Amino acid sequence: MEWWQAILLGLVQGLTEFLPVSSSGHLMIFKELLGVDAEGFLDFTVTVHFATVLATLVVFWGAIVKLLKGFFKFKYNDETDYICKILVSCIPVALVGFLFKDQVEVLFGGTLRNVAGGLYITAVLLWISDSAGKRFKVPVARDQRNGISYWQAFVVGVAQAFAVAPGVSRSGSTIATGLLVGVKRENMAQFSFLMVLIPIIGEQGLDLLKVALGSETFGAGVGVLPLALGFVAAFVSGLFACKVMIALVKKAKLLWFALYCILVASLILILA
Repeated sequence: MEWWQAILLGLVQGLTEFLPVSSSGHLMIFKELLGVDAEGFLDFTVTVHFATVLATLVVFWGAIVKLLKGFFKFKYNDETDYICKILVSCIPVALVGFLFKDQVEVLFGGTLRNVAGGLYITAVLLWISDSAGKRFKVPVARDQRNGISYWQAFVVGVAQAFAVAPGVSRSGSTIATGLLVGVKRENMAQFSFLMVLIPIIGEQGLDLLKVALGSETFGAGVGVLPLALGFVAAFVSGLFACKVMIALVKKAKLLWFALYCILVASLILILA
């Protein structure tokens, strides 16, 4: 991987991670467009994903610190309630990771046609959530403390578990599902971005542990410089995209992102 390819791919990851258009799908698309070698690409993907996780931590640092302070008071307060709901949302994706890891890796090793299929799924979810919210009023859950209930958190977590497939947007599927089950837009944006921290940090912590124990190597097919440049590019662009997406979720129509996903998926099927 060349240094300029690493920067471009890092920018793609950072700009698409928080937008409902699938960062993993776009990485696969640009990998093919730029002619990047497959060797070590998974390690590069892990690196740039970690960069966007750090961007999330920076943007939500104040909220995260407040949650942790309240949680460690060891009382069932608003902060404890919120963290418990985040943990509940992580259950489905944890089950998928432990029980179906091999199948997920096959998906990530698939063709761009798989990405196109995932983008169509994302488009449908975004379109339904954007149009259904205007026609139907979902009853407010009785335990909707902090703007989201336990069952809503679990359902959103199921959506996140399905988003492990390339082309299916994690932020798009979780935000759309949250809106469909009655979570307000202003509450869903923050919850969607915070709920991904535990799965990604946990997964990458396990990968680093394997490297430290010598059972796996990391970055051998990419090189230190491309990994570093990709990391910086993803982190900086991720900071920008995260703030933009928060504003968009609160007031913008998700239909436009649905149309974008349909356009990209159609181009893949036509040209690939």
